[in-house]
Amino acid sequence: MSENLSKLTKFGVSIWLDDISRERLRTGNLAALIREKNVTGVTSNPTIFASALSKGDAYDTQLHDLAVRKVSVDEAVRAITTFDIRWAADVLRPVYDATSGVDGRVSIEVDPRLARETEATIAEARALWWLVDRPNLFIKIPATVEGLPAITAAIAEGISVNVTLIFSLERYRAVMDAWLDGLEQAKAKGLDLSKIESVASFFVSRVDSEIDARLDKIGTSEALELKGKAAVANARLAYAAFEEVVNTPRWQELRAAGARPQRPLWASTGTKNPDYPDTLYVDELVTAGTVNTMPEKTLNAVADHGRISGDTIRPFYEAAWNAMAALKNIGIDYDDVVRALEDEGVDKFAASWNELLETVTTELGKAR
Repeated sequence: MSENLSKLTKFGVSIWLDDISRERLRTGNLAALIREKNVTGVTSNPTIFASALSKGDAYDTQLHDLAVRKVSVDEAVRAITTFDIRWAADVLRPVYDATSGVDGRVSIEVDPRLARETEATIAEARALWWLVDRPNLFIKIPATVEGLPAITAAIAEGISVNVTLIFSLERYRAVMDAWLDGLEQAKAKGLDLSKIESVASFFVSRVDSEIDARLDKIGTSEALELKGKAAVANARLAYAAFEEVVNTPRWQELRAAGARPQRPLWASTGTKNPDYPDTLYVDELVTAGTVNTMPEKTLNAVADHGRISGDTIRPFYEAAWNAMAALKNIGIDYDDVVRALEDEGVDKFAASWNELLETVTTELGKAR
């Protein structure tokens, strides 16, 4: 195992892979990553599935069977994606058992076209939880305003949730409040709180992409010096908000009843600007009790030349606040940035879902 990946684990960061495919599963690649690169979880999203379906022949047999049965395209997509998720969950089950359910998790997202529909998201979460039927599953629910009550409802029913598409500190606090509401309702029902896990996926690289573009438009030397500073600062302040919540009497009471913390998960950690170090959003976001979900390219880069030097979050809160203040002073409207990023994120995942539907439609036609 890479010394850098060993260091990440030592410092309390869970390494998850932001990718899944039938090919990766059937070749044993995921199992190899667990053994050799300390991968302890998997996340998926519509874009990842759309990419997987467009490559190779791993799905051909199942597509043929679905075509013969004349199932709808929506049903076919669910059959295909949940098959992969169940398989990955089984591969990761030993990790789940060894970590008492903390890691060894696999995430599947609710239909992103429902991101603005609370009741439909709740129904979808229930359906996926039942369909996959694995204790190490996470249901991904977007952190839209409409998604917040769905998060509460799912957790209240004992469904483990990966809250996705979090960009703003204000929304992150609302996510944590929704999570606590769900745990309190689950407790009132007599559910075993220790079985209800959750992570909050705070998106990183996209923040720099959006703010850097705005800094380029401002164009002054002061503005350009702030490029590449926002995403890490924003994530560090998210962890500060997490620390505030887990020090409240409200959380302490739930913890005493067996609840586990909703770990911050750093998502979108592959750098999009080639001028930045390709391990930037891993090296600079290290602290205990967090998850970093990486594309394989980033995972390999960290293994090869990551700079893992200890806690790079908690000692830098003041610097993070100063960076965000400087961005505000230069004319960056934070609220507008995170609103644009959320809208873009929802739209991109919906577009990827539609691409997935189109791909499956085409493949079903070939199979018939």
